[in-house]
Amino acid sequence: MMTSCVRILGAALAGAVVAGAAEAVAAPQPPARPAPRPHPSLAPVTEKAGLPRVLLIGDSISMGYTLPVRELLADRANVHRIPTNGGPTSRGVESIEAWLGEGKWNVIHFNWGLHDLKRMEDGNHQVPLAQYEANLRSLAAALKETGAVLIWCSTTPVPEGDLRPPRSNEDVLAYNAAARRVMEENGIQINDLYAFALPRLKEIQLPVNVHFSADGSRVLAEEVARVIGAALKTR
Repeated sequence: MMTSCVRILGAALAGAVVAGAAEAVAAPQPPARPAPRPHPSLAPVTEKAGLPRVLLIGDSISMGYTLPVRELLADRANVHRIPTNGGPTSRGVESIEAWLGEGKWNVIHFNWGLHDLKRMEDGNHQVPLAQYEANLRSLAAALKETGAVLIWCSTTPVPEGDLRPPRSNEDVLAYNAAARRVMEENGIQINDLYAFALPRLKEIQLPVNVHFSADGSRVLAEEVARVIGAALKTR
């Protein structure tokens, strides 16, 4: 009798396990999240024959002004940008040859800084100031070999507040000063976008954020396009 009960109980448990497994297999799975669309500024450019070629190098701030710069210079230049966020100078040193490619550039407008000076979890800068300056010297040498008109764009201001990741405007000033030394030593033109943005920061920058509104990015683009346009006339 006991053996029969044990067999019945075992069969019931086995059936429950099988049923549970079937339910688990049949349970609907959450839909896979679609891959994020690439930022429209990263799309390749169809060139217009006969126009000079401009390359923009920079982080997400430059991604914000790329499309309006391209629009503003549509009849004067083919405006390209690197196909990614330029990140810190350490990424630039690793990638600059691939970003420059084989083509001829007439003007290169470039910036690194916001990623270099951000504070990591250990409290240190992602790229220390001395290494930032050394990296910029290496990058300036590589860019000069292109024969293009080079324009360094200073890093835009960092607002006050609890930023994530942490950044400070005091560091922006220090990193911009180091960049200015490198550019002046190499005879590279400077587009002081920091000085341009500072007096109108409340109108063009997002609250407690290093990034700019769409209208703010267009304001920056107008200044960038003006500087690049003037450089194109000197060619």
